[in-house]
Amino acid sequence: MPSPLAYRRCRPCEGGTEPLDEDGIRDHLAQIGSHWQLAADGKSISADFTFRNYYQTTAYVNAIAWIAHQEDHHPDISFGYKTCKVVYSTHAIGGLSENDFICAAKVDALNENDAPKESDKSDKQVG
Repeated sequence: MPSPLAYRRCRPCEGGTEPLDEDGIRDHLAQIGSHWQLAADGKSISADFTFRNYYQTTAYVNAIAWIAHQEDHHPDISFGYKTCKVVYSTHAIGGLSENDFICAAKVDALNENDAPKESDKSDKQVG
């Protein structure tokens, strides 16, 4: 079942918004897949995904791009034939915000049979 964060929407980070502190980061990390890793500097999270072929990889990247467009929160994505790396950080505040974890949860939900839909409000191989 998707994380409750997958049902949330990103909010703009405006002037004065502070990055999450260590406790906030730890609490949010517990709500997303264990494949998401916190960077050593604590300013980003990342996950690597492996696929069967190039088509599945690019389809996944395009789905992440759609999420980014819908949430107006854009990750750094790099990909090759069978691999994809996704990195979230809120550049406007120089660290992590709840938006990063909301989007990570939505990316995780792409792999769930019961991915969240608006009407539902109540190291892994993909594909």
